[in-house]
Amino acid sequence: MIKHALLAVCLALPLAALAGDTKPTPQQEKMAACNKQASEKKLAGDERKKFMSECLSAKSVAAAGDKKLTPQQERMRVCNKEAGAKRLEGDARKKFMSECLKAA
Repeated sequence: MIKHALLAVCLALPLAALAGDTKPTPQQEKMAACNKQASEKKLAGDERKKFMSECLSAKSVAAAGDKKLTPQQERMRVCNKEAGAKRLEGDARKKFMSECLKAA
């Protein structure tokens, strides 16, 4: 009788866990999107690790999935890229970014 009770408990616990709210977190969604992209590119080994690391650390929303950037986000991306190409840092970068974003 005790064996049947233990068996019932062992079977009920995993089912109880599945019954809860299983909505993925934004990080889990990003992980799934990056994983899907890596699979589509047929990456493996060190190449896959590097891709996953870059994809998960990407600040761009477009890198994580099918979502499109807003016009402001796109402008910020362009200005940031230009500032990086000019190797601006500190106050010079802040000034450039401010002027670049106002020019939009």
